Amino acid sequence: MSLDPVPDDPGPGDPGGSDPLRTPTPLELRPVVNRIKRAQGQLAGVLRMVEDGRDLESVVQQLKAVGGALDRAGFALVALDLRRSLAEGDEMDDERLAEIEKLVLSLA
Repeated sequence: MSLDPVPDDPGPGDPGGSDPLRTPTPLELRPVVNRIKRAQGQLAGVLRMVEDGRDLESVVQQLKAVGGALDRAGFALVALDLRRSLAEGDEMDDERLAEIEKLVLSLA
């Protein structure tokens, strides 16, 4: 899925614009961007913990939380694309479903 916020950009390698993973609008991306920014802040906190010599269990727990936040952002992007596809009446052929499945499984 392209994250370039230019809605009319068909993406690389697809001059006709028929890429099934379309570019979300900035408004649609706002919740995902916010999730990623929160994870970025969490990660900065984890880095401080490591630099301060905090205990291993606390650091690993926070790393797990950051990873989960990023996974949720990825799932939100996939869900956004699915919602748009369904709203626009796009056909869900086997190739498209396999592509979505691959994205979801890569986050698991």
